Amino acid sequence: MKNFHPDDNCPVRNVLCRLGDKWSMLVLITLNANGTMRFCDIHKTIADISQRMLTVTLRTLETDGLVSRRVYAEVPPRVEYELTERGKSLIPHIEGLVDWALQQMPGIMESRSQTGTI
Repeated sequence: MKNFHPDDNCPVRNVLCRLGDKWSMLVLITLNANGTMRFCDIHKTIADISQRMLTVTLRTLETDGLVSRRVYAEVPPRVEYELTERGKSLIPHIEGLVDWALQQMPGIMESRSQTGTI
């Protein structure tokens, strides 16, 4: 029997907590699709994310080693973000979830409409 411990020792809870927010997977998918990007370009691509939330999300992904941040000594400073090898290794799993969601969404919406929870 697998146990999912209610503390930081459970890798499943720990990783899902970090990636299960509203924005992290979208940022990872965006960087995967577009390669190295500047902050403003990521923000334009994910139009409904606030600048503050994008900053927080990028910092969290950088802390976990999924995204790297490169600052260029220019005026004004240029900052670029890209996926690390760890981040790239996560992409096939995210793509699997995206594919599953696209296939299952009509049925999910139908189930929700039958229970009145749309």
